[in-house]
Amino acid sequence: MLNQIKDLATKLAPRLIEIRRHIHSHPELSGQEYQTAAFVAGVLSSSGLYVQEGIGKTGVIGELRVNSSDERLLAIRTDMDALPIQERTGLEYASRTEGVMHACGHDVHTTVGLGTAMVLSQMAEELGGKIRFLFQPAEEIAQGASWMVEDGAMKNVSAILGVHVFPSIPAGSIGVRYGALTAAADDLEILIIGESGHGARPHEAVDAIWIASQVITALQQAISRTQNPLRPVVLTIGQINGGRAPNVIADKVRLLGTVRSLHPETRAQLPNWIENIVASVCHSYRATYQVNYHQGVPSVQNDYALTQLLQSAGEEAWSSDRVQVLPEPSLGAEDFSVYLEHAPGSMFRLGVGYKEKILNHPLHHPEFEVDETAIITGVVTMAYAAYKYWQNSQA
Repeated sequence: MLNQIKDLATKLAPRLIEIRRHIHSHPELSGQEYQTAAFVAGVLSSSGLYVQEGIGKTGVIGELRVNSSDERLLAIRTDMDALPIQERTGLEYASRTEGVMHACGHDVHTTVGLGTAMVLSQMAEELGGKIRFLFQPAEEIAQGASWMVEDGAMKNVSAILGVHVFPSIPAGSIGVRYGALTAAADDLEILIIGESGHGARPHEAVDAIWIASQVITALQQAISRTQNPLRPVVLTIGQINGGRAPNVIADKVRLLGTVRSLHPETRAQLPNWIENIVASVCHSYRATYQVNYHQGVPSVQNDYALTQLLQSAGEEAWSSDRVQVLPEPSLGAEDFSVYLEHAPGSMFRLGVGYKEKILNHPLHHPEFEVDETAIITGVVTMAYAAYKYWQNSQA
């Protein structure tokens, strides 16, 4: 079966590279993936899948239906949106859309999803159950997964698999991670409210800018002294707004930031922890405050059995030395985690780095490139894992 999958994928390789380059040349921002969705739907339809468009606004579902007594349903998710970045790769097939680029590899993800569907559609009778392919919009703004779920994408799904490119792993290899793969990403807004005054008489005012600086310092210091270092927390204030003139003491400052954590127990106590620190500083200097903490996407927690499935599929397909068990999670976020609230799942890392390059640019970089030989690695790994899922289910 593995040889059959490899043969089919190899024959499709030129077409898959063509697909990836087309998508790369025509990137679309989150929630605007109309052309990409239409293109994906066309490829799926031509491969004999049952297609639904407009799922999660601009998402697409392709379902491979087989005659089976097994009612379980395996989902495979890939994402389609690009980033507001001006591409600087100089590639022949570089983005034709000003200021928009597939700098996170979603063009590769979409191609892997399509390639997997194309391969498995040619061996549908040998599968043990139905497979639902989810082509998701708006991952970059962490909303697309919720949109898809709201439109029923996870109805009756028993398990879900996903993939994300990883430039620090060479093409031809994959990485798997047991447990936490990515961090929860929450949004933070802090308003510091003081009292305006003349810049020459600070004792007659309550300086919101100075107090805001004390709040930022206190939060960063408290992380190192009060949070468990084995359960990391990253708090970044990325935007500060306040003040009206250089000689006027500001009466209000707005801080905006992101909070990243890996463990649900740690995440649960962060809103109160932050507010207590802000309150302590503000009360000391006669300011008032507001803390608005908004929970975003949770941490991706890979299911053990499904991660083991991906690891064994990769090792059988490519050998154990081309499958890395990743020792550390990422503090980046992924809304694949939203699907995991409805079914167990696992996401693997697809190596896309060039082996001969000294530097492979990171994700979200305007010169980010991928070694396209990784596409076949992704397709074979995903397709064989899907096949093995049904074999294991029947055992």
